[in-house]
Amino acid sequence: MDESRQINRLLESIEAQNYHNFKLFVCVNQPDDWWHVPEKIAICNDNAHSLEILKNHSGKSITLIDKSSPGEGWKGKHQGVGWARKTVMDAINAVASNNDLIVSIDADTWYPPGYLYSLAGNLLTNPDATAFAVPYYHKLTGEERADRAILRYEIYMRYYSLNLWRCNIPYRFTAIGSALAAPVWAYRRIGGITPHMSGEDFYFLLKLAKIGRVVTWNSEMAFPAARFSDRVLFGTGPAMIRGDGGDWSSYPFYDPKQFDLVSETFTSLYNAQNMPLQNQFIGFLNELFKTDDLFAPLRSNHSDRQRFIKACVERIDALRILQYLRLYGINRKLQEEDNLTSYLKDYFGITIPQNFSFNRSTVDQIDEIRNQLAGLESQYMEIEWNRTKN
Repeated sequence: MDESRQINRLLESIEAQNYHNFKLFVCVNQPDDWWHVPEKIAICNDNAHSLEILKNHSGKSITLIDKSSPGEGWKGKHQGVGWARKTVMDAINAVASNNDLIVSIDADTWYPPGYLYSLAGNLLTNPDATAFAVPYYHKLTGEERADRAILRYEIYMRYYSLNLWRCNIPYRFTAIGSALAAPVWAYRRIGGITPHMSGEDFYFLLKLAKIGRVVTWNSEMAFPAARFSDRVLFGTGPAMIRGDGGDWSSYPFYDPKQFDLVSETFTSLYNAQNMPLQNQFIGFLNELFKTDDLFAPLRSNHSDRQRFIKACVERIDALRILQYLRLYGINRKLQEEDNLTSYLKDYFGITIPQNFSFNRSTVDQIDEIRNQLAGLESQYMEIEWNRTKN
């Protein structure tokens, strides 16, 4: 949607791939009624231009799905990025074999020439993987407002991920729709992707994580664009818009001690022969599920201990962990910079300037912190990849 300026760059990226055994599916999409909304006509015309570019492309053959021309667009509640991904993935599923790999891409993301080759190799190395959450990196734009916003958002994501890795908490993946892949057999096993209006990538990976292993390391990264966008309800673009306006309340640096509490719960679950320990996190879950004992019915239904643990991990999933952190994980006594600074020093021995500020420090200084977090995260991912690869 509204991507004609990005299409040619994407096609160049695809044509430059050094792995050629693939088919390209593209969905240009928008709500059909936008053709009758004056302020949306520019987007409609841009989508029409995108269709022409794709139809006239002389390179790799494209299976083009038109969900934007008059009469062809989304109708009613069936609209948004979730339906776009579902439409494309279902079309692939209809013609693919079980061992093929669905690689999700976006028009505003750059993929290095070895991207598809690296994923094909990763699949061969990890044939049991149910998904690949590919490492990502937002390139800076040179426009200060956008760069500050994307760096703050990416540091939030990497901070969250690092806490999951540090504490060995399940669901250690970052969901980015332009940087994920799944084998067709896994897509079929979960019944496909659920078309949420936003966050479909998160829920998709969550479903895939519950039937197997999500691989989080890859030798090549995806490079999503850093731009202000309100095309979805939440995600990178809306976060940048709100953050640029001074509102980062939805993306705080949660108290590391709350991650420790979640970790203790899972450790107790893995090691205890009877009930896991009772703590604030368990109390939150009992209240959430309106029960006095979350684990009792799971234990009744699963006499085998490993099956019981699996059922518990499926119940206490990434969404529940995030909900808990949103309720109990915000340390309001510290400024966000202080929380980040103390975290890096206490857990990784990294010292950043005392006067560091997302608003006042230079873009280069903020970028340096982003790169330090990215390096730490990559180390965790690669260690895990080497430990679990087949």
